[in-house]
Amino acid sequence: MLNISDNNIDKRIDITRYTSFTQTKIWSGNRALAYWLIGFLCLFIVTMFLPWTQNIRAKGKVTTLKPEHRPQTIQTTIAGRIEKWYVREGQLVKKGDTIVYISEIKDDYFDPQLLNRTAMQVEAKESAIGSYADKARALENQVKALTENRDFKLSQTKNKVRQTELKIQSDSIDLEAAKTNYNVTKLQYDRQQELYNKGLASLTDLEQRQLKFQEALAKKIASENKFLTSRNELLNARIELNAIESEYADKIAKAQSDRFSTLSALYDAEGGVAKLQNQYANYSVRSQFYHILAPQDCYITKAIKTGIGETVKEGDDVVSIMPANYQLAVEMYIKPMDLPLIKVNEKVRFLFDGWPAFVFSGWPGVSFGTFGGRVVAIDNITSENDLYRILVAPDPDEQPWPAPLRAGSGAEGLALLSDVPLWYEFWRQLNGFPPEYYDSETSKLPKLKPPKRAIAK
Repeated sequence: MLNISDNNIDKRIDITRYTSFTQTKIWSGNRALAYWLIGFLCLFIVTMFLPWTQNIRAKGKVTTLKPEHRPQTIQTTIAGRIEKWYVREGQLVKKGDTIVYISEIKDDYFDPQLLNRTAMQVEAKESAIGSYADKARALENQVKALTENRDFKLSQTKNKVRQTELKIQSDSIDLEAAKTNYNVTKLQYDRQQELYNKGLASLTDLEQRQLKFQEALAKKIASENKFLTSRNELLNARIELNAIESEYADKIAKAQSDRFSTLSALYDAEGGVAKLQNQYANYSVRSQFYHILAPQDCYITKAIKTGIGETVKEGDDVVSIMPANYQLAVEMYIKPMDLPLIKVNEKVRFLFDGWPAFVFSGWPGVSFGTFGGRVVAIDNITSENDLYRILVAPDPDEQPWPAPLRAGSGAEGLALLSDVPLWYEFWRQLNGFPPEYYDSETSKLPKLKPPKRAIAK
């Protein structure tokens, strides 16, 4: 029956005898199914309004936060031949421990007494510098002595010139006096001759006047000779003065030339000493490269050059190491379209290879087996795979990463973004829209004030 009316006939007749009643009767199971469908629909609608954390998934691998903590290879600085190994693979070594010893293969450094002989060369050059310095000081003293002697000789000769000049003045005065006396005597002789010719004077007086005249003439000639001699002496003194200046100038110039040559040899010797000292320092430093040392506390991972007697070149890899103390991080690669969504200090969840995990990407709070991290660095350019690399360090506010985790392990990261309703995430995924980019603070548009109307006057 359709149960349209409240009057039932189920108790009056046996409806099981009629097929039409069985075909039109409503069963209770249909009603339960409807209730279940309505319940699932309500649950689905409620679920659509649950919060969902948008995220970006990216593959990565475990590395170290600091570059000096990452696996590295140790190279040899000089060419040599492997003589002895002091470690084995997997061994923990301390900073400064010897890993391998190599010997010299270049003939320039075969001498076992190379440092001692180079030190002797340095000492010999330094002794030569001392000798050159003493010679330069001696020549400098010689120049000073020559200068003083020259000044003394010049002063002496100048005094002689001055004396000669004074003597010339005295001789010139004597000459003028002799000339005057000669003229007076000549006049007296002429007058006496005239008186004698007139018979007014005797011959004896004339002879006496003649004698005085001859004496005056002799004195005049002697004064002239003396004056000329003094002039010659002045000329000779001036020539001697010039000769002294020339002589000592030549001697001083020669001494200064020798001094400058000695100084040149001294500077050359100092350059040779500096070169030898540099060479000695290079030899000393090179001798320290025969022992290849551990740069830090590390584990020996692999010996690249093996055996005894094998030769290595400069810069060849000898052994690879892994630092013993390090801080892990994960490097992830994201697409360029996701780069604006990632910021420094952004939270990231990780799934590490080898650690079981149960993950709800949109509900990180109910996930199990994931570990937290924070973005510490973002590359400014793409890598070789045309993706941007980001570096993520452990989050100090969350559970620490597993202790057995090693560099090179695989990891999958979930960069957590904004919280949105689940229905919005379905709608975004169906339309291919990117996740929310703008922050809540920056997404708020500024309130615009209405323009003031101009008041008509």
